[in-house]
Amino acid sequence: MTNQASNSAFYITTAIDYANGAPHIGHVYEKILADAIARYMRLAGREVQFVTGTDEHGEKIAKAAAKAGQTPQAFVDDLSLRAFKGLWDRLEISYDDFIRTTEGRHKRYVQEVLTRVHDAGDIYFAEYEGLYSVGAERYVTDKELVEGPDGVRRYPGDKDPPELRREANYFFKMEKYQAWLLEHIEANPEFIQPAGYRNEVLEMLREPIGDLSISRPKSRVPWGIELPWDADHVTYVWFDALLNYVSAPVSRGQSPDVIGTAWHVIGKDILKPHAVFWPTMLRAAGLPLYRKLVVHSHILAEDGRKMGKSLGNAIDPEQLVRDHSVDAIRYTLLREATLGADSAYGEGILVSRLSSDLANDLGNLLSRTVSMVQKYRGGVVPQAHVPSEREHGIEAAALALPAEILRLVNDLKINMAIEAAMNFVRDLNRYIAESAPWTLAKSDDTQSRLDTVLYTAVEGLRVASVCLEAVIPAKAKELRVQLGLGGQTYTLKGAWGLTPAGTRVLGGPILFPKPETPRTDPAEAPAPTDKKEKQTMTQTEDRPAAPAQTAPTHAAPSDTPAATEALISIDDFARIDLRVAEVLAAEAVAKADKLLKLTVKMGDEIRTVVSGIRKWYAPEDLVGRKVILVANLKPAKLRGIESQGMILAAEDDQGNLDLVGLTLDLPSGTKVR
Repeated sequence: MTNQASNSAFYITTAIDYANGAPHIGHVYEKILADAIARYMRLAGREVQFVTGTDEHGEKIAKAAAKAGQTPQAFVDDLSLRAFKGLWDRLEISYDDFIRTTEGRHKRYVQEVLTRVHDAGDIYFAEYEGLYSVGAERYVTDKELVEGPDGVRRYPGDKDPPELRREANYFFKMEKYQAWLLEHIEANPEFIQPAGYRNEVLEMLREPIGDLSISRPKSRVPWGIELPWDADHVTYVWFDALLNYVSAPVSRGQSPDVIGTAWHVIGKDILKPHAVFWPTMLRAAGLPLYRKLVVHSHILAEDGRKMGKSLGNAIDPEQLVRDHSVDAIRYTLLREATLGADSAYGEGILVSRLSSDLANDLGNLLSRTVSMVQKYRGGVVPQAHVPSEREHGIEAAALALPAEILRLVNDLKINMAIEAAMNFVRDLNRYIAESAPWTLAKSDDTQSRLDTVLYTAVEGLRVASVCLEAVIPAKAKELRVQLGLGGQTYTLKGAWGLTPAGTRVLGGPILFPKPETPRTDPAEAPAPTDKKEKQTMTQTEDRPAAPAQTAPTHAAPSDTPAATEALISIDDFARIDLRVAEVLAAEAVAKADKLLKLTVKMGDEIRTVVSGIRKWYAPEDLVGRKVILVANLKPAKLRGIESQGMILAAEDDQGNLDLVGLTLDLPSGTKVR
């Protein structure tokens, strides 16, 4: 801790989970995401507090408890402590406080804030009629409903359509603060991230939002916190739950102003309560506004569909933890998911990433380094001698890497921060292959050179372990133990040469044993979709797109001229050069509402590609993503920008676009065949 910035307080929270059912993979991702951010900040020397917990009041919980034949309290006690807290502990979620909304410390603070807001004149009693979503536990507008396959309109995620309810409740004057909130969000673009969710909230606030019903008659919903001025009403679950972000630190003797440093990590399905209800509640209570709302998207099944028990593609977190190491789960989820877009995840993706990144790249680097130190230097880390240009380059990369990682974390590009660390690991593997210590060991004339190579590999692994510690905390520490560095801790800052020469490496078991590739039952393969390949680069600009090719419904006779002309030979296909490319940067093309300018990496080559996908993808959602590129397409100028290829996408009958991607994490430049 060397400066004021590094000592600054950092407060991070997750949404508190609604304790009416077991946690799902979305809960797991959110907790791991927030935990990784908290750990990065601790490694950077900041004073971090991290709060999570469970939301335990409301109509849904009362109904679920009755169905289970339990009291609401017994029902939530089991789910909160066993299902949620128990799982977070096994996943090594490093929370500082686990708060439950049925705790006395939380109830007292909720009633204190309610009294304050009521006494200020911002709560009133009125009768209201409207559509009520039992699933979301709030009144919803007709505009928020979505028509399902059965033609019934529901609030997204609900099993049942909303009920028309008319009852007398207490209301919070939320609309009073609408103009203030709109102005704040417009003036602070970093307040809600990613930007797509910020834009969604701005759209909400440009229309009337109304006031917020904040109570329920106790005669109908007895399970809740009583209003301090009217014991016949209990507090609406959102006005209760959101206050956990302040009640937790206040109960530990801190000032409620700590909320002004908070990053709230939430899922996109609870955007409105956190981006509209919560800020206006804070304003009315005289509390500072939180620092940042971090919104993540959903985790999809490996087949790209929404997970569901009825579809047979849901992931059971408990089974996942039984089958795989905690750090493998943490790493693969964080590496695969991006905040701004729903991300696929499953056994095959986990195994592929575990095999390539953790076993092949990191684990193999540790094994071969320890083995060579033991074989050539009796297990003792040698003193480095005169470094070559290559060693100077590795040292420079090691010194710059922590700052780059922290920059990416602050920009909420966690997957790219991980990739930056892994690129350093891969370079160390290349360095060993280039240096060939096994050859250096054969000659007396190259012994000092061998010392330098071995020291560089050991110290590089130490640096990598620190850069990856927030993601794989247990394995990062185990790695350092095998290097002989014991329980030594390090801060995430640029440093080189911290492994003392003379350290005795210990070695140990394989860091990440390579898993067996899961077998796929053909009968369980997802059904084919109606999507068709679509060329997206030039459809709306300077030249027309080639017509999309779709499979005929019925096989045409082989002697039909039209069918024969539509077919291509294997030689024709061989002329098309399809390559894996990684998007390094993306930006909107000025005065072209359909175009994005992408900077992509294809092997060692960097290219610019212009693509008409702006309607479906925000620029920040594409960075770090692997796409399929037509690499030998003749360059074309679009809006004055030379486009050097075309990315492939598929489109369904409703015009929804999906980029053609990969299940395996193949290197950029890989040929698609």
